Amino acid sequence: MARAPLLIVALALFNACEGEKPKSEAQPTSAPTSARPQPSANTASAAPTVDRARLGVFGKVPDVMASDKNPVTDEKVKLGRMLYFEKRISKNQDLSCNSCHDLARYGVDGESFSLGHKRQRGGRNAPTVYNAAAHFVQFWDGRAPDVEKQAQGPVLNPVEMAMPDDKAVMAVLSSMPEYVDAFKKAFPDDPKPMSYDNFGKAIGAFERKLVTPARFDKYLAGDDSALDASEKKGLGRFLESGCTACHTGPLLGGSLYQKVGAVKAWDNQKDQGRFDVTKQDADKMMFKVPSLRNIEKTGPYFHDASAKTLPEAVSKMGEHQLGKTLSAEDVDAIVKFLASLTGEVPSDYVKAPELPKSTPKTPKPNPN
Repeated sequence: MARAPLLIVALALFNACEGEKPKSEAQPTSAPTSARPQPSANTASAAPTVDRARLGVFGKVPDVMASDKNPVTDEKVKLGRMLYFEKRISKNQDLSCNSCHDLARYGVDGESFSLGHKRQRGGRNAPTVYNAAAHFVQFWDGRAPDVEKQAQGPVLNPVEMAMPDDKAVMAVLSSMPEYVDAFKKAFPDDPKPMSYDNFGKAIGAFERKLVTPARFDKYLAGDDSALDASEKKGLGRFLESGCTACHTGPLLGGSLYQKVGAVKAWDNQKDQGRFDVTKQDADKMMFKVPSLRNIEKTGPYFHDASAKTLPEAVSKMGEHQLGKTLSAEDVDAIVKFLASLTGEVPSDYVKAPELPKSTPKTPKPNPN
């Protein structure tokens, strides 16, 4: 979403648990020498090149998305991982953070709108949690400043995990001695370690290491072979089209708000984005620009899940943000480049842990 041309996809976002939204630079190679035969008409054209001076708008994804307010420690991460997979902190004890942000599926559930308590569906597409800790705000509308605060929201949302209040959450966790001990180890200097703030900090610490470096990072570091010819061509189209007006930095997004439908009004005007938070007219249809990392794996796209495939999402951005119909060649090229942003899921780090056993004091599920 941009006032300038851009390619905005994702949305997933609810970032709820929720949960945003060209000509080739190809250059011919030098002429063949006498030792090098003249290519025939059927020989593939020379690989395109990209001016590396233009890549400064990006950046390598960090190893850890650190925070001075919440230093990452092994004990916090261990506790945060358990809490991320813990279903007993939902009203009916059937939902966890991982239900909507499946770490084995690039941090999404593949649904247009995720299922919550009593099979209710939220109003925004749930975005990926991978790399999200490096975003400048959380949720599509920016209502949480960081992942620590974001982690507290869905648990208490009546459409999502539906716990009545933070005391009910902590009552569940306090009923299990293993959790009590884990909180003490994670927050050794806190006289009251069993708190909802520390609940958010533990999950936040775990999420701050959900980083997915990709082939594109190797390319940025100087390895020209990290991208193939079609991906370099797509990168050239991406740069030339003006997508970097919004999709910049290490995440190629996640660093500002933009209006979706900057040139042509967005079809779905029901969700007014950040306006719902600020009530300022200038914020109507403003949403957080999503990161494009892992975008080929995290559809459907946009806050309203209005694009089911990545080519469709690219085309919609051309229409609504650029004010033109992108050619099939341009769409195909950009989609090929975006594939180079797909990283590896850290399978060992995100493996579901063994959780503490319930005790007689542990509250029972409540389906109502």
